[in-house]
Amino acid sequence: MKKTVMLFANGFEEVEALTVVDLLRRAEIVCDIVALDGAATVTGSHNITVSADKAFADVTVDAYDALLLPGGQPGTTNLGNDNRVLALLRAFHDAGKLTAAICAAPTVLAKAGLLEGRRATCYPGLEGKLTGAAASTEHVVEDGAVITSRGVGTAIPFALSLVAYLDSQERADALAKSIVYC
Repeated sequence: MKKTVMLFANGFEEVEALTVVDLLRRAEIVCDIVALDGAATVTGSHNITVSADKAFADVTVDAYDALLLPGGQPGTTNLGNDNRVLALLRAFHDAGKLTAAICAAPTVLAKAGLLEGRRATCYPGLEGKLTGAAASTEHVVEDGAVITSRGVGTAIPFALSLVAYLDSQERADALAKSIVYC
C-alpha cells in the first residue's frame, strides 16, 4: 500500500488539502495529516480545524512514497519559512520520491530548489516565484517526480493525478467515475 504525507501549516487552504486527503484515502492510499507546529490540530485559512494524524518529528523519507503540500495563506508562507520543510522536500526529491504542491505551494518547491529545469504551474500571478521552472497555465503539471497544480478549482484533477502516479490511471479513472467527476 502506498503512503503519502501532507504537511499542514496554520492558514492552509481547506479545499485543496482535504480534497486531496479524501480522494487519496478513497483510493486506498494512506495520506497522513501532519501539523507543522506539532500541535494535535491545525486551522485553515477559513477557520476550519482538523486533527493531525502524526507529528512532524515522525515523518521520515523511508516511511512514505510522497510528500504533499497544500496552498493557502499564510499556510504556504509558513511552510516556505520552515527550514525543516525545505530539508524534507530535498530529502524526498533526492530519494526519487514524489513531491507535489498546489496553488501557492509550488513556490515552496522552488524555494527548496526542486523546480530547476522542470515545468510547473501555480496560482495565477505567482509564476515569477517558480524559480528555475518553465511556468505553465495548465491545471496540473507532472514533470518527473514533481506534480504541481493551480488552486482550489483544480484540487480534484490534482488529487486524481496523484492517484494515477501512485497507483494507476485505471484506479484514478474509477475514482473519478465513483465521485461523478465530469
